[in-house]
Parts: sequence; structure tokens; C-alpha cells
Amino acid sequence: MKSFHSPSNSSTITGFILLGFPCPREGQILLFVLFSVVYLLTLMGNASVICAVHWDLRLHTPMYILLANFSFLEIWYVTSTVPNMLANFLSDTKFISFSGCFLQFYFFFSLGCTECFFLVVMAFDRYLAICRPLHYPSMMTRRLCTNLVLGCWILGFLWFLTPIIIVSQMSFCGSMIIDHFLCDPGPLLALTCRKSVVIEFVISTLCAVAIVILLLFIMGTYSLILKAVLKVPSAAGKRKAFNTCGSHLAVVSLFCGSVLVTYGSPTSGHKAGMQKIVTLFYSVLTPLLNPVIYSFRNKDMKKALQKFLGT
Repeated sequence: MKSFHSPSNSSTITGFILLGFPCPREGQILLFVLFSVVYLLTLMGNASVICAVHWDLRLHTPMYILLANFSFLEIWYVTSTVPNMLANFLSDTKFISFSGCFLQFYFFFSLGCTECFFLVVMAFDRYLAICRPLHYPSMMTRRLCTNLVLGCWILGFLWFLTPIIIVSQMSFCGSMIIDHFLCDPGPLLALTCRKSVVIEFVISTLCAVAIVILLLFIMGTYSLILKAVLKVPSAAGKRKAFNTCGSHLAVVSLFCGSVLVTYGSPTSGHKAGMQKIVTLFYSVLTPLLNPVIYSFRNKDMKKALQKFLGT
């Protein structure tokens, strides 16, 4: 429950209205069917990667263990937004409770931040495997791999905790309408009684810092990887290294590019329609594409998936 003040009266906020994608009833049903299929395919694709890694002993290596954890993360990432979006397609009120809104806000941003850290760790693993192949087994141990995974989850869920708590304690005035399909900080802050440039700046900065850390680390790591790969005498060895690294770079580009467009610059404004499309891309479509990208040119993963699926 949250109170807010308008020039003429004082009321109590029990929640917000997520406009989502306004269109006629038939369009809402069509979108419901479309995103239901996308959601199910995303769950099936990422769950297949997890099961393939679990059941195939050849894939019990740090690279595939990290990939399985990444797929597990993607399942929860897409689940933080899509089920509520699907419910809103069939709802006449499109209502989300105050606590539900901020829980979605917290989990969506925390899982997105965790994904950034996972991509950094996966790049680090590829660096060790390619640039330090003789020392890789002794350096990237199961214990280190476990600690890196736990570190990603813990740091990701602490990254936005303080600003989200601060925003949840602010007073909200006027309309309860959020012109988005999720509880995004921009539309939420637009409903506060006092415009807080500081909070907007902090949220944008935290987003930008996470992405910049990721991009700088990726650029530095892959410059060293490229240098090492070019020294490999075997054409097959070069091809295998490029295939593995290319998949990772494709995922990084899809995720980071769309996030930077939305949150990259402090207090930047975007038209609501464009913001929805960009957010939809990295929150819904990227988790759908990631299993395909990682398995498309990876022979070991394709064999494991075929074995698991019985094809």
C-alpha cells in the first residue's frame, strides 16, 4: 500500500496499470498466442541445453557448466516479465499490484545484471582455454567455476537493490498508468510526486557501468584471444576457436546493444513505443535465440542435444 498526493485529493495506491501494447481485443488475443509460443519455445530451448549438459558426461566441463547456468538464468529472466504480460493481454484492467510491480522491477533488473556478469565470466573462461591451454585445467577448477557462478548471482542481485528500495519508498502522484508492458524505472519515476534527477542518474549509471564493464572486458579479452588464435597452426583449431567465440560475441552484441539503447545514457528519453520494442528484444527474443546461437555451430552441443532429444 502506498499513499500519494494530487493537487485536489489524497488517495491510496494499491497498484498500477500496465498499458502494454494497446490494440483491439482480437489483437490482444493474437499477441497472447504469439508470446505464449515464444515463451514455451524459450523454456524448452534453454531447458534442453540444461538437460543435455547434465546427462552428457563429455559436457561436464567449465564451459558447458557455465552455459547450463546461463540457460537456467535465461529461464528465470524471461519468466520475470512474460507471464504477467500474457495475463495482461487477457485482462480488462491490466492491473499489477504495488508489491508485484516492484518485485518485477527488482527481479528483472537483477537477473539482467546477473546476465552481464555471466557473460564476463564466460569470456574469461574462453580466454583461459585458448590463451592458457596448458594451465587451464589447473586454473579453471570446479571450485573456481562454482565460486564464479555464485559470485555472478550474488553481485547481480545486490547491484540494484538500494535504488529500487529508495524508489519504492517514494510518493506517487496523479495517474497510476505505466505506458509499458513491465515496471520500468522511467515510467515509474515519471509518476513520483517529486522528480528525482539523482535517482534517475543513479539507475542509468548502474545500468551503464554494468554494460561498460562487460564491453571493456569483452573487448580486452577477445583481442588477446584473437591474437592467440591467429598463432594456431591448425586451420581446424582456428575454426573451432572462432566458432566458440563467435557464439559468445553474438549473444553479447544482441543483449548489450539493445540494453545500451534503452539505458545507456543518463536520464535519456525514448518514445514509449520504441522503448517497448527494444525492451521486448532483449527481454524476450534474446533468451529465445541464445540456445540456438550457442548450439548452432557447436558440434559437441548438437550431438548432446540430439542424444537427449532422441533424434
